[in-house]
This record gives sequence, C-alpha cells and structure tokens, in this order.
Amino acid sequence: MTDNSCTEKKITKELLLNFDDQSTAKLAKRLEEDDYPSPFDGLYDWHLLRALAIHRPELTLNYHHLIDQEPFDED
Repeated sequence: MTDNSCTEKKITKELLLNFDDQSTAKLAKRLEEDDYPSPFDGLYDWHLLRALAIHRPELTLNYHHLIDQEPFDED
C-alpha cells in the first residue's frame, strides 16, 4: 500500500457494519504489532479502531488500550 492509497480509503458506515469480532481482532493485532510500511497505514487503522469504538463499541471492549492515550506533559 502506498501513501496515496491511504488517503483514498474512507471509513464509511458500510465498512464499519462489515466488521465482526474476528476482523476487529485482526485490526487490533496489526495495531499491536505496529509493523506498517508507512505511518499513514498505522494512522488509518488507529482511526478505524476509534470509529469502531464509537459506532460499534461492543466490538472494541478488549482493545481500549489501543485507543486510549495517556495524558502527557510536554514540559
């Protein structure tokens, strides 16, 4: 996948409705392994998991650690 193809991918309602427990687990595994050809690919998956957490929260109960961000102090 190239950087350009990531910008063409859209997170749609239909895409979210096609997810099930198994496909969500695969998504979470990719995020945990964090081995993407480009940072944009990882960012897309992170946004996809966040969208699932909002619209299909029952699928993401075991993966909140991948979505939540710890507050940090830049100083």
